[in-house]
Amino acid sequence: MLKIDGSYGEGGGQIIRTAIAMSAITNQPVRIVNIRKGRSQPGLRPQHVTGVNAAAKICGAKVRYNQLGSTELEFEPGKRMHGKFQFNVGTAGAVTLVLQTLVPVAAFGKDCSTFEIIGGTDVKFAPTIDYFMHVFSRNMKIIGLNISTDEVRRGFFPKGGGKVRIVVHPWKTKKKFDAVSQKKLEHIDVHSICSESLRKNDVGERQLGGFKSTFLPNHQKLILEEKVIYAPSLSSGTSIHAHAHFKNCKLGVVELGEKRVPAEDVGTECAHKLLTEIGSGATVDHRMADQILIFLAFGKGGRFKTSRISEHLRTNAWVIQQFLPKVSIKINDQTKIVEVKN
Repeated sequence: MLKIDGSYGEGGGQIIRTAIAMSAITNQPVRIVNIRKGRSQPGLRPQHVTGVNAAAKICGAKVRYNQLGSTELEFEPGKRMHGKFQFNVGTAGAVTLVLQTLVPVAAFGKDCSTFEIIGGTDVKFAPTIDYFMHVFSRNMKIIGLNISTDEVRRGFFPKGGGKVRIVVHPWKTKKKFDAVSQKKLEHIDVHSICSESLRKNDVGERQLGGFKSTFLPNHQKLILEEKVIYAPSLSSGTSIHAHAHFKNCKLGVVELGEKRVPAEDVGTECAHKLLTEIGSGATVDHRMADQILIFLAFGKGGRFKTSRISEHLRTNAWVIQQFLPKVSIKINDQTKIVEVKN
């Protein structure tokens, strides 16, 4: 049984998500110790427990110590399955973090897998469902993996209650991801999303206004596709998502609203983030950089440039290479180019 130190590098949930996915795909049992050792709340959190249970269900795994607060976990995969699955993260645990474990495993299924997950869709410390739909899924399509999102119900902190239905198609034709420089910037999409209860204060429009007042002076001739979305939800919340369409890649950023932070400032911060990603010359934004590694390791490999080398990226590379020591993952700190060879 392969042993993984859960306190390595970033030392958080990313190690769990990647190690469990790698174990399920390679059919190699894994034992993770020191889980989230340095965190204020060490051990497994609700979204980790749900993610592990979900992965176990789709690959017939035997699991030990998968409970709230546990700092140790054993996962022994069985036969991978496909079909329709339902999972509930509970409260506002991020559905996209659970999907980070499920999607790689489902990609190797013999047929489509459908996941209906209840939890948080727009919450802190996780990609939003809009990022998953418009950036993650788009990058997966580039390497030949098709993912569709059939349904979204918003879930904000603290009650969550959002629901997504994701269909992952079998990854039959693998393609190389090779983009180390941006081609033409074609247009920008901006989605300002708010709970229905915030409509009376025009929060969505104000977020969008903050974004435009900051972003447009830098790109006056660029086509801007904008949406303001008000949605029913159990808790009040907001997010603003923006993504830049280049001819050869797509970059995305997210900013969440907070109490006592003006909506205009939320939009402004989102614009600053996108301007930074575009200005860095990146072909993969820093959030996508660590998520795409596992697919390049099992696919045709590839190269990309990211805006910054995060600890999540380094940690993911390390975990992947524990399972696949023959895969080369080179991270250049100066050029910020990452190359995967298998």
